[in-house]
Amino acid sequence: QLRLVESGGGSVQPGGSLRLSCEASGFIFSAYAMRWYRQAPGKERELVANIGASGATMYASAVKGRFTISRDNDKSLVSLQMNSLKPEDTATYYCNTISQGVLYWGQGIQVTVAS
Repeated sequence: QLRLVESGGGSVQPGGSLRLSCEASGFIFSAYAMRWYRQAPGKERELVANIGASGATMYASAVKGRFTISRDNDKSLVSLQMNSLKPEDTATYYCNTISQGVLYWGQGIQVTVAS
C-alpha cells in the first residue's frame, strides 16, 4: 500500500529555516514525480514544489529562490529545504504523488513562522 509520512515541521522565527522530509513506501519511488503542497487556514491547498522522476524541479513563485526540493531515491525520501521563512509560509505542508491516476497524500505537517 502506498504511504507517505512527513516529518520535520515546527515553529521558527521569520528569516529562519526548516527542512521537511517525506518518507515514501509501497511503490517504485524513483519512477514517480513528487510534490509538496501547503494549505493555510481559510485558503485552498496550493502546490509549492515539484520534482520529477528525472530530478527536474519546479517551484511556486512565492517560494522560488527560498525553498529547495530534492529527492533521495535510495532512501525513498523527498525533502523540502525552506530558508528565509516568512509568516505567510505558515501552513500545513503535505507530501503528494500520483499513481495510476490516484492522488496520494501524507498526513500533513505544521509549519509556523512567527516572532
